[in-house]
Amino acid sequence: MQATDERVEFASIDPAERILLLPHCLRPSDGCRGKHTRSGMQCPDDCDLSCAIRSLREAAVEAGYKGVCIAPGGRLALRYVEENRPRGIVAVACDKELAAGVNGVREVSAKGIPLPSMVVIPLARDGCVDCEVDEDEAIRTIRLGCRDCTARQDRRAG
Repeated sequence: MQATDERVEFASIDPAERILLLPHCLRPSDGCRGKHTRSGMQCPDDCDLSCAIRSLREAAVEAGYKGVCIAPGGRLALRYVEENRPRGIVAVACDKELAAGVNGVREVSAKGIPLPSMVVIPLARDGCVDCEVDEDEAIRTIRLGCRDCTARQDRRAG
């Protein structure tokens, strides 16, 4: 878990100025119909699989995030950061990709893009296929500082 100061800073950022970066290795290898595109993996609109990508993406959309990128690697995620210029980033990945991504975002910011506030969530189980993340912790992080997120979710469920 990250330092409290970083999470407090992140919570102060409007969700409309945040992005969520997810690794495509969270997709279930059996049955996923997601297609890889230049802007990351795209889930089909009629997907009914229960997976971490779906639940985290839905949480970010419900919170009002600027965007979600499901990337096969760091280069695509960094291009997404450059194109969207977020003030806040939630990044989920293995430790190696998280370290490379944080350094990459710092390099991108050296090119004139303000350094965004970042909260990283390491995978609970990695290995490049059928990886796992603590979904509850990730959703809590996505919703940090979002006063309406839980209420919207509760209304939707009820």
